[in-house]
Amino acid sequence: MMQIPTLPPAVVPRLTKYLALIQQLSSEGVQWVSSQDLADALGLTSSTVRQDLSHVDYSGISKRGYETTGLEKVLAGILGADREWKTVVIGAGNLGMALARHEEFLRHGFTMCGVFDSDEKKIGRKVGRLTVRGMRDLPAFVGSEMVQVGVLAVPASAAQSCADLLIASGIKGLLNLSLAHLIAPRTVAVMDSRMIASLIELTHAITLRQNPSSP
Repeated sequence: MMQIPTLPPAVVPRLTKYLALIQQLSSEGVQWVSSQDLADALGLTSSTVRQDLSHVDYSGISKRGYETTGLEKVLAGILGADREWKTVVIGAGNLGMALARHEEFLRHGFTMCGVFDSDEKKIGRKVGRLTVRGMRDLPAFVGSEMVQVGVLAVPASAAQSCADLLIASGIKGLLNLSLAHLIAPRTVAVMDSRMIASLIELTHAITLRQNPSSP
């Protein structure tokens, strides 16, 4: 079994970008990629790429770079992208239903196997190949299907109670799409993905570029 290295937090997001790019290159039949190729494609410096990949137990070859299939396998193993992750979506609103239908999740190893909601009017609706279930069914479903990941596509006011139920059901990781700060035990990984906050950061960046002389 591969020994997973402890990575600096800033390195992990870049490794995910390297993996996505290398997967694309492999699908196009590219056999070798250099640190400069990766840097140019992702707007980085080659020294940053080399330093990031120094945390990975895979060496390049002088004047050729890295073999794409080998590097892809190693990165996927480190990032956990080489296995199936059974996933449920909590919240059958527009966002939750769009996520449940999104085909890219399956391509990257995330099998959407359930959609849950507390609204009785939504229970029983079809979402692609899935049917919306009630929250009372969640604990048994997580256990029987061995679900590892929960995606919270609910209002902030409901996020913690939904997270608590998922954690009590045995979930291993949560993707939090709400604006709420979740409290979870150290044994459960939590990742925040906040679109509104990111859009506000984007508008700030746009404003700075429109006013370059601002202090």
